[in-house]
Formats: sequence, structure tokens, C-alpha cells
Amino acid sequence: MTAGTTPVARAWPAPATGPLTDPELAALYGRATRPHLRVNFVASADGAVTLDGYSAGLSGEPDKRVFGLLRMLCDGLVVAAGTLRHEGYRALRLSEPRRAWRAERGLAAYPTLVVVSGSLDLDPAQACFADAPVRPLVLTHAAAEPPPGLTDVADLVRCGAERVDLAAGLAELRRRGLGQLLCEGGPHLFGALTAADLVDELCLTVAPLLAGAGPGRITAGAGSAPRHLPLRHVLAAGDGVLMLRYARDPGEAPPAGAAPAA
Repeated sequence: MTAGTTPVARAWPAPATGPLTDPELAALYGRATRPHLRVNFVASADGAVTLDGYSAGLSGEPDKRVFGLLRMLCDGLVVAAGTLRHEGYRALRLSEPRRAWRAERGLAAYPTLVVVSGSLDLDPAQACFADAPVRPLVLTHAAAEPPPGLTDVADLVRCGAERVDLAAGLAELRRRGLGQLLCEGGPHLFGALTAADLVDELCLTVAPLLAGAGPGRITAGAGSAPRHLPLRHVLAAGDGVLMLRYARDPGEAPPAGAAPAA
């Protein structure tokens, strides 16, 4: 795994001397010992989730480096259909060194893409489906009708009668062996996962800029009760970017919908 040119160092809780290598970063984030849902977002210093309508405008080299490592660490990558369409997701692939890292640990060569969609407004020709190295899964509900060709390139997982039951969906993913899940949004999916108390961890990159009024936050939807999520580490990049990791206490009872560890 090749480290980026912008150094990333640990600032808290114990400052580390010198820049972190990719293996050191991977170890800091790691894989949980039980079923786990990690959410990853980037935001501006004033809380915006997009710049000019896209999250890519907030993401620099250090964030993309951690972004790739988090994908390497997961079993399943969960994303809402709207984010998949808007951000133009491509096939979920990893470099040869990252595939080798997974193979050494007995993991599948690639994570499985998991799309959450109540409407099934999805294009089977989009590269994330048509060029996928692993057949994607689509979490949907019993009443949703797939467009022509979707079931040729993806498997539908129906959870709920008229809307997607996220707790049941995550439990089914874990039953299929996808215990370590990474969610990349969007805000409404994050809000729904938070409301259902399904989020174990939030990795938040803070870009050193002010986006101004207009863009939304990293979470959206109906309000829910506050959830305490302790800060675990702070990484600082040479370009002023901060990368924060918040996670439940490992000894805390698993959230609702979590399947028992295998």
C-alpha cells in the first residue's frame, strides 16, 4: 500500500512522531470483533456536506487515502441510491496490494456493494452494477418493482412491507457474512440509521474551509434522540485537514438489529 504525499499524523489521544504509514492507519481504524456499522463522511469546517453540490469538492488527498483504506477494511459498502446516482459511483474495486491485505486475513478480494433503495430507481447499466467484481445487493421492500435488467446484475434483499426496514436489512447482511459494514451516505440514510440506533462509528473528515450558507449537513430526515459517541482519535494532515473517529465503547451492548457475532 502506497502512502500519500501529504503527511498524516496522530494528534490525539497520544501524538505520534512522524507521518503514519498506510499499515499504521489501517491498524488505527481496524476491524471490530463483532458486527459493526461504520459511517464515513467529509464536511467543511462550518458543517456543509457538499461544495458546489458534490462531496468531492471537500475531499483532498488525505481524506481519499483514508476513504480507500476504510473500503479495504469492510465486508460490505452501504450507500443510498440517491448518493449512488448523484456521485456517479463506479465499480467497487481495490488495488492489488489492498486485495493482498484482505487475502492474508481470509477476506474476500473485494467488499460487496450494498445499495439502499425504496423506489428501485436504479440504472443496471451504471458501472457500479455492470462492471462490479462482486454481484451487488440492493436493500429494498416487498412492494418495490425493479426496472428491467436490474436483477440481471444485482440481488434484491427485501426487508419491510412498504418501506425498507434498515434493522432487518443489516441483520440479513450480517447473516450473509457481511459483518463489517461501511456506510458512505447520503445524509438521509445516515439520519435513518441514527434514528434506528444502528450506527456504531462515525469517521468524519473536516476540511479547512467555509462553504457558507446553503448546503445541508451530513445527516438529514426526521429528528431522533441524541446518541453519545465517544471520540477515539484525531488525525491531522499536513494540509490542515482533520480526521475524527467516534465509536461506541467496545463493551457496550450491540445496537438494535445487530446480529450476534459468528
